[in-house]
Amino acid sequence: MHIFFSSGEPSGDQHAAQVVRAIRARVPNARFSGFGGPHFQATGAEMLFQLTDMAVMGVTAVLPLIRKFYQLAQQGKRFIEEQKPDAVVLIDFSGFNWYIAKYAKQAGIPVYYYCPPQLWAWASWRIRRVRKYVDCILSVLPFEAEWYRNQGVKVEYVGHPFFDEVAERPLDQPFIDSLRPSGERLVSILPGSRQHEVTHNFPVFLEVARRLHQAHPDVRFTVACYKESQRAFCAEQIAKLGEPLPIDLYVGRTPEIIAAGDCCMMVSGSVSLEVLARSKPAVVSYHANWFNYLFGKLVVHIKYMSLPNLLRDRVIMPEFLFVSNRERQVNNLHEVLNRWLTSPREMQAAAREMESLRSEIVQTGGVAKAADTILQLLGHGDSQRAAA
Repeated sequence: MHIFFSSGEPSGDQHAAQVVRAIRARVPNARFSGFGGPHFQATGAEMLFQLTDMAVMGVTAVLPLIRKFYQLAQQGKRFIEEQKPDAVVLIDFSGFNWYIAKYAKQAGIPVYYYCPPQLWAWASWRIRRVRKYVDCILSVLPFEAEWYRNQGVKVEYVGHPFFDEVAERPLDQPFIDSLRPSGERLVSILPGSRQHEVTHNFPVFLEVARRLHQAHPDVRFTVACYKESQRAFCAEQIAKLGEPLPIDLYVGRTPEIIAAGDCCMMVSGSVSLEVLARSKPAVVSYHANWFNYLFGKLVVHIKYMSLPNLLRDRVIMPEFLFVSNRERQVNNLHEVLNRWLTSPREMQAAAREMESLRSEIVQTGGVAKAADTILQLLGHGDSQRAAA
């Protein structure tokens, strides 16, 4: 059995690796190939290209990469036509993955979309592509599965893999304790995994932290960096600040930093699911240029940026988008965090909102169910039962 995966986001790379390991536990001789990142490659899969290096958001960020994306899509098409995998599994990254889906269907290969794009939130008209190119949606949210089902799409609800990742990864409690050396309050800063997210948002976060420190000198700040180059950028920004600030930078410690914090200041993204899983109050920032802003407002009608707000269809995580007015963004983020730090009752109320949503949404076992569903779709139910 040969399964081709295509994921382009760092989070999707982790999800792909989890499913690969789960399928391999059931079918040890299975072959895996495709596009992904370091986690997917670490499973021993044959990777055509590290697509996570090209994870960008917004029309203007994609345009300079169109030629490269086209070349990679053609590479994927040739590989699929020559190798004839038994199935293609797509994970998020819809702009690129629609082409992989199209080429797979042209080659007569079934396509399964795991962690599908949130069409129910911002692009319902694209359901035509799903009906045309996707054989089955592996939905990660219960209401999402119902939405696809009502659109006439074959769908199986499996549960979100991120909650498995949160549950399975043991936290380093001594490290968590070290983040509060004298029992200080802690604001966790999550500046994003993409380079442009960090570049645009961290200077804003740093100014917010500076102002909060002036009003709340007992508060420390801890920054969760995705990779070393981003840590170096953040360190440079702190050095330019020219004044002492109780702030620490770490790479690869995001779960502990979220768990340790009283609240979070974060960039919109998949990390919101871990913030939700740990019931942490958070304020969300997102930067866009004018073209992307107008495109989002006028064309795709984006209502909310963070998934918890989309799930509730109202604001439970205060979120603010900025285009050019950095000062206003600083004021908005500062106002929320200052209010929480000043009034423990308000912060607790925000935490209870997150806990209420968590109790409805968070459940484990999604990865195993996704692996079992893929095998069932491919007629490998006997292998699944044997592994059980």
